[in-house]
Amino acid sequence: MAHSAGADSLSGLQEGSRTILDHYQSQVRTRRIYTVVSIVVFLIILGASLDFANGANSGKFFERLPYFFDFMKSFVPDSPLEIFRAMFDLPSPFSDGSIKYDYTSDRVWITDSFYIPNFFYQLAITLNIAIVSTILGASGAFLLCFFASTNLVGAGVTRWVVRRIMEIMRAFPEIVVAGLLAAILSIGPISAIIAVWVHTVGALGKLFFEVVENADMKPDEGLRAAGASWLERVRFAILPQVLPNFVSYTLLRTEINVRASTIIGAVGGGGIGEVFSLSIGRDHAAKTYAIIILLLITVICVDQFSAWLRRRLIGKQSFEFGQGAA
Repeated sequence: MAHSAGADSLSGLQEGSRTILDHYQSQVRTRRIYTVVSIVVFLIILGASLDFANGANSGKFFERLPYFFDFMKSFVPDSPLEIFRAMFDLPSPFSDGSIKYDYTSDRVWITDSFYIPNFFYQLAITLNIAIVSTILGASGAFLLCFFASTNLVGAGVTRWVVRRIMEIMRAFPEIVVAGLLAAILSIGPISAIIAVWVHTVGALGKLFFEVVENADMKPDEGLRAAGASWLERVRFAILPQVLPNFVSYTLLRTEINVRASTIIGAVGGGGIGEVFSLSIGRDHAAKTYAIIILLLITVICVDQFSAWLRRRLIGKQSFEFGQGAA
């Protein structure tokens, strides 16, 4: 009897294992089918997109694709030293009276004997646009994010209105807003600052209120029980928790805004982007490569400085945790 009961138990266990295995294999087959269908749909969409691009390009997209890098092969300076001369506004031995080699006339004179190379001056304008717009944008996002957080204002009209305002502000790319403002306010850094500021408020505002909604509400409950006002609860219960993340996101946004300010220069926003658009449009290879090198160095420096500052403000332990896990 005992042997029969043990055999029945073993048989039942094996049958249960087979059921689990069959169910697992069925799920694997289903997932593989979904994967194959997704890949086929993706390839169909990709093919349709390329066909549309070819039609929009008068049927020349695929025909010109083999010559994609021909421009880079022909777009070379007369000498590698020309890039250095263009960068620092030094006289060129290839000067023929044209603006292509006339680097010295672009100098920005500070005194009678000291000047700033034009590209460095334009780069300073771009950095100024990025920094000012980031400060203004982060300030606006900071003021709005608390009114967009469900855990602080509930799900009422205030939260809905503030979130819609931030959605509208980040809905349009900076270059579109800058183009509209350039038509109204004329070209220049002011239009670029406003355009980047508007988008920064919307983008940072969303990140900020999501951080606030993930904050621990126990300190808030304690202050509320003690009779603290809404502002006091935000100041002493929420802000100490979210401020490190606010700083980290703001520094990250600064890096993004440096690149955005460069792009906006192409539509009249001033700065290094404007002279880059002019130099590449006029076939000035040395000036173009000089600007590219300056932009590359600037982005690397901004990235490294932001990483260093985040470590100083947030603490090294936040970065060492992930390294230890790796």
